[in-house]
Amino acid sequence: MSREVHVRICEGVGVRFPRATRLVIGCELAGDARRIMAVLPKRFARFGLRMHPTKTALIAFRKPEAHQGTDPGNGTFDFLGLTHYWSRSRRGFWVIKRRTARKRLCRTKKALWRWCHVNRHAPLKYQYQQLCQKLRGHFQYFGIRGNFRLLEEVRRYAEKAWRYWLSRRSSKSPTRWEKFQKLLETYVLPIPKIVHNI
Repeated sequence: MSREVHVRICEGVGVRFPRATRLVIGCELAGDARRIMAVLPKRFARFGLRMHPTKTALIAFRKPEAHQGTDPGNGTFDFLGLTHYWSRSRRGFWVIKRRTARKRLCRTKKALWRWCHVNRHAPLKYQYQQLCQKLRGHFQYFGIRGNFRLLEEVRRYAEKAWRYWLSRRSSKSPTRWEKFQKLLETYVLPIPKIVHNI
């Protein structure tokens, strides 16, 4: 039984092997990238591996100023839940930045909303502990330099979902905003922080 390997071959990016089944190969020249793309399936087949047909792609990932009019795509790609894109640094140099991929962000928000809905009648302390654990896990993975704004967005959304479903525990005493703010003074949700400086 052959295993599938997901490959992104990008021009202008270094080689990275974060997982055994997923990798990014960077090439300086487009011709080199095309040659690798042609040879790689045969090399993998020797070891009983095959490349995933829809998740394997050849992407033009150059600095925006180096793009030519014929280049396909917008020069970004998603890999391991992060969108990689070019942006200017504070000193004006082009650098590669990373942010939480849009699909992963939507999935996280939906999961938080669903969890708060299902567990709205659970004890408050249990809800708080579980939400903290979920947020810390998210911040641990996505806490990379340049992604702080989206980490804050997830934390704000967790507060919103928690308040919404707490206020629906009972029709007689909904959780008003002022009451929820006092609750947050006792049950402080984790603050986002940058964990990885890559």
